[in-house]
Amino acid sequence: MAPSGILVLHKPTGMTSHDCVYRIRKLFQTKKVGHTGTLDPEVDGVLPICLGKATKVVPYMIDFSKTYRGQVTLGLATTTEDRTGDVIERKEVTSPISRAQLTDVLSQFLGEQTQIPPYYSAVKVNGKKLYEYARAGLEVERPVRQVIIHQLALQEMAASIHEGTYSFSFEVTCSKGTYVRTLAVDIGTALGYPAHMSQLTRTSSGPFQAHEAITFSQLEEATLDERVAMLRPFDLALQAFPRVQASVLLEQKIRNGAVLQQDASFGSGKFLFYNQQGTCLALYTPHPTKIGLVKPERLFCQGEEEETQ
Repeated sequence: MAPSGILVLHKPTGMTSHDCVYRIRKLFQTKKVGHTGTLDPEVDGVLPICLGKATKVVPYMIDFSKTYRGQVTLGLATTTEDRTGDVIERKEVTSPISRAQLTDVLSQFLGEQTQIPPYYSAVKVNGKKLYEYARAGLEVERPVRQVIIHQLALQEMAASIHEGTYSFSFEVTCSKGTYVRTLAVDIGTALGYPAHMSQLTRTSSGPFQAHEAITFSQLEEATLDERVAMLRPFDLALQAFPRVQASVLLEQKIRNGAVLQQDASFGSGKFLFYNQQGTCLALYTPHPTKIGLVKPERLFCQGEEEETQ
């Protein structure tokens, strides 16, 4: 049987998310593998990878809030907004920033924020990715997006100025679509300096945490059976949805993708059906056109169609 589940991978720096998927396909000897949102090559940390049936939950995992630990360096701005780019602006930092000033500025970025994605990003404009325009030396109007910064806290501060720059680290929990590189640049602007993100690690993605992440070294040292044992159940990604236990009779209807009568025990939104053995069967949702009915949005029963009409 093909492996199925979620691998909580610690992505190393220097690899794209697609590189990781390619390598995992070989390690697990399976083609059905998908990642849950890209991490830039220079960013390391938690990257959940879905295998087999677990690929059905990828759309729900992309919406997870993420937590990062990053470092801002004041005094230099770059083309890519991180340390890999060419320097485009300098302003020497002559004295360290106080903890009180940093804390005050960081607090200004909590809540809903407006961001303009960096040129070196995969955001598409007129069918082309922004980094394609950037590499061609072309300018284009970049889309404005709304993101949410749930938490933002100062961590460590450099003891002194280094070659006209000053660095400090922070921890941020943010909504999907947030560019932490851009957040670093915006923090620098608020402090009166050009800035870039000099280091970034993702420490969590939804319920998946850094302490449970598996490295490629661990995978390569393990047998195939041991690798499969490292996979987490796919329904861990669906913890936000309420659960309903189905009777044996109801289970058969669910397996057949039946549209069902609404019941008070189902609640008013999306919910998961489990059978009496604790197996997650399906995600159901209120019918969009027929009041009083619920329909399957995603079936997890082996051999069933992934989606229903």
